[in-house]
Amino acid sequence: MNLGYLAALLVSIAGMLVLDWRYRLFLWRAPARAALTLAIGVALLLVVDLVAISLGVFRVGDSPLLSGVMLAPHLPLEEPLFLLFLCLLTMVAHELVQRIRSRRRTAEREG
Repeated sequence: MNLGYLAALLVSIAGMLVLDWRYRLFLWRAPARAALTLAIGVALLLVVDLVAISLGVFRVGDSPLLSGVMLAPHLPLEEPLFLLFLCLLTMVAHELVQRIRSRRRTAEREG
């Protein structure tokens, strides 16, 4: 059992949460709405994964970095965590870009 990929995912998620907390971009700006958005995003992507697995499109490879813990056939423990990271990264990046654009518009109006 290797926990390399799982550890990398957890460190990445923690990093995104710290960045989000520092700038109050997503989860710490509106926690209930953000949690619901994350849950819906992860759930939809998991449904896509499960459909793809059932059609034989997705399969677990032989990566030595996976923990070996399977939540379902061809669905490793790391997959939902990756999807969580992907959704969190997308929302934090989106909110950061929105904030930057808003500040630029304000500066242009004032200057």
